[in-house]
Amino acid sequence: MTVDPLAEIVTLLQPSASFSKLVDYAGRWRIRRDVEGKPVYFAVLEGECRVVGASQPPIIVSAGDFVLSPSTNDQVIESIDAPPHGIDMLPVELGEGRFRVGRPDAPINLRMQVGLCSFASPDATLLVSLLPTMVVARGEPRLATLMQLVGDETRRSRPGRALVLERLLEVLLIEALRCGADAGSVPSLARGLSDNRLVAALRAMHAKPAHGWTVAGLAAEAAMSRSAFFARFSRIVGLPPMEYLLAWRMALAKRLLRTHEFAISQVAVRVGYGSASTFSTAFTRHVGMPPARYARDGTAS
Repeated sequence: MTVDPLAEIVTLLQPSASFSKLVDYAGRWRIRRDVEGKPVYFAVLEGECRVVGASQPPIIVSAGDFVLSPSTNDQVIESIDAPPHGIDMLPVELGEGRFRVGRPDAPINLRMQVGLCSFASPDATLLVSLLPTMVVARGEPRLATLMQLVGDETRRSRPGRALVLERLLEVLLIEALRCGADAGSVPSLARGLSDNRLVAALRAMHAKPAHGWTVAGLAAEAAMSRSAFFARFSRIVGLPPMEYLLAWRMALAKRLLRTHEFAISQVAVRVGYGSASTFSTAFTRHVGMPPARYARDGTAS
């Protein structure tokens, strides 16, 4: 059975839309976003601006570009001619779903469709760690179309709204992650899935999480030597292969424990552990509490 790891992770994240708005930017301006790690995404419809992310070099985005930050921390969006200090601003609401940034008498130099969403999954922090910190997709009109659909659905109260938004966001996130998985991007699962060698190993891990995988076994799936596979996986995905496998197994274990359908010993087998005690030790070390307590409380520390 063919497994799509990216689709699995995005589905497990359970995305939901907080808002979507059309924003005009005028003159010299700067917006500082610190939205407690919530995912921010925007499509540049006209003009250009500078995006400054934490621990990342500034980038220039322009009309036709789409930017996704799965976990936003202290991100700055500013006009190209913005001075180093002194002009942080807040958007002013003009009407339903429309905002403006900058002086009222200044000419508009940027227009963007901006969205904020949240991940309902209790495992969001773990799952987001498998994604890039920022994705920039250029020249992908499908993403702008999806943004418009999300915005339209957000502002209406039609039957099935929540479900439609969830599905639209899943498609939007998957499309953004696969469009932005170019060779120059930061390490991430999306980059690994676009690598013609690593994709076989990643799909094998997701298809058979209970299998007794070793680095040598995964290297064989990728048709590579053990050392070459380890180095390539670590560089492109951003985690050593066994650390990635552990993170995925723990995400699956947490989901299974929350359903209350399986005993701890059954969960252990389903995620690749030979005994409940071995699984409990690994789970406690990774999650911060024993699986029995997690199953009872349903949250991680």
